[in-house]
Amino acid sequence: MRKALDALYRLSAALAALCLVLIALMVVAQVAGRILDGARSLLGFEPLGLLVPSLAEIAGFLLVGASFLALASTLRNADHIRVIILLQMVPRSLARFLEIWVLAVAVALIAYFAWNAALLTLDSYQFNEVSFGIIPVPLWIPQAAMTAGLAVFLISLLDDLVVTLMGGEPSYMEPLPDHDLVEGTE
Repeated sequence: MRKALDALYRLSAALAALCLVLIALMVVAQVAGRILDGARSLLGFEPLGLLVPSLAEIAGFLLVGASFLALASTLRNADHIRVIILLQMVPRSLARFLEIWVLAVAVALIAYFAWNAALLTLDSYQFNEVSFGIIPVPLWIPQAAMTAGLAVFLISLLDDLVVTLMGGEPSYMEPLPDHDLVEGTE
């Protein structure tokens, strides 16, 4: 099961990276088209009007995909911003309880968010909603990427919650120091 979950997290991260690569390629194509048109104008030729249609809109959709698809891997790699000062200052048993509580709340919030994102995606698909750009992109496509990213993030949170409930450490945290002993006494 661990191998399958880790493969899912890596796949999600790879898809997020692919979204960023596609954004970069589209921007490079747009810049190259402008340079070519500028060079043609300087040489007295008519510009060809080379451009990537709906670049900003499609890049925005890809950025949404990259952001949401990367959530699980950033959690697993401890790249999310977390404030653990409180956890380091309280006894280990209380820190474990707080960690479980935070994970349970995160699971509930992300489950709610993922469910509603899935409903939004289904709604957009059923009503054939499209974007308003030059290229009418069906909105369910970027919404599906968002929903998939949230679903994988939810799975990673559940994974960490189960591991923590079973006495292990969540993937994103170094083991906490043992503060159950009062300093100076042994």
